[in-house]
Amino acid sequence: MTFLLAIVALLVIFIASVTIILIFVGPTILLQPRRRTADFYRALGQPILPSDVQLPYEEINIHVDDSLKLNCWLIKALPPIKGTVMYLHGVADCKIDGIRFAKLMHDHHFNVFLYDSRRHGESDGKFCTYGFYEKHDVIKIIDYLISRTDIHPGKIGLFGTSMGAAIAIQAAAIDSRITSVVAENSFANLRSIFDDYQKRIIKLPFHYLRNLVIIRSELMAKFKASDVSPLDAVKNIHIPILFTYGSNDQLIKHQYSLMLYDAMTGPKDIFPIEHATHNDTWKIGGKTYEKKVVEFFESRLK
Repeated sequence: MTFLLAIVALLVIFIASVTIILIFVGPTILLQPRRRTADFYRALGQPILPSDVQLPYEEINIHVDDSLKLNCWLIKALPPIKGTVMYLHGVADCKIDGIRFAKLMHDHHFNVFLYDSRRHGESDGKFCTYGFYEKHDVIKIIDYLISRTDIHPGKIGLFGTSMGAAIAIQAAAIDSRITSVVAENSFANLRSIFDDYQKRIIKLPFHYLRNLVIIRSELMAKFKASDVSPLDAVKNIHIPILFTYGSNDQLIKHQYSLMLYDAMTGPKDIFPIEHATHNDTWKIGGKTYEKKVVEFFESRLK
């Protein structure tokens, strides 16, 4: 009996310790992901500026509120202009990740707009809220593009990967100027993806830990986690969405893309990339994937 009591006491101490640590550390992990910079891509020998792949570009800072500006790149298309595509990167990443995409779309006569999401890259922002505020940033960017008299944006489409896909879906649900979306490796809602991260990193399945972290995060960043739900957003979208995913994704379950596809009642398509993980969809998908994306935007933005 004494031995059992000791085990129980140790278990209680362990759970209490983990709870205290997560209450303070968890919100930082969730709200303040590490910023990936040019040094990361330079170490990989990859281009860090559009000009590295012969793309002329304009660097822009767009104020989305009085105290927060986003660092952006605008790459104007050569005639005949087919439309404008915005690139939305994943969590902890930055607009540099979209240079390959920008080159592909520019070669096919699309304007391309890339930007660092709030609390990412070279943009301002203290917290990342996975779409709660970020979807409104997309709207401010579209306002800016339309206000420019020297740009012919045409129809506007969004390409988002991971968190960027989730933001793109949420933005499309509230702005009718967005006419099409490619959502690569999106999550379904913030709570489920945080559950997945908790189980994978901390190895504990307790939902109360997730709830405590999210509650404190909501107070710190002044947002509502339950509102971060691409799964709810797709039910209000009637523009075409192409859902793509890596079948071997270990970071975001590919089943979330299937859930989003099934929940959407508007025009939709789905493109699995067999054997791809979370970060190598373009490498594994290759020319077939590139062709699919280009043809989707060409058909939807013309």
